Amino acid sequence: MRLREKNSEKFFMTENVYHIYAKDRCIYHSLKEEEFKVVWESLNNLVEIYTEVRKNDLQYEKVVRNSQITHESSY
Repeated sequence: MRLREKNSEKFFMTENVYHIYAKDRCIYHSLKEEEFKVVWESLNNLVEIYTEVRKNDLQYEKVVRNSQITHESSY
């Protein structure tokens, strides 16, 4: 009788997430790219009419996350 060995392959996926800051305070965190685009545009439009926060007060940080995916196959 012959035993089968499993071959394990590891893959890494990267995902961009965004954190948005107003006056150095995080107001949104871990936004996926599509969510970020919508929120960022809305905030930029909003600050034009809101006087306490200006466009210069808005910042964002792009973070790249690595996730490991394991794919197992047998012979």
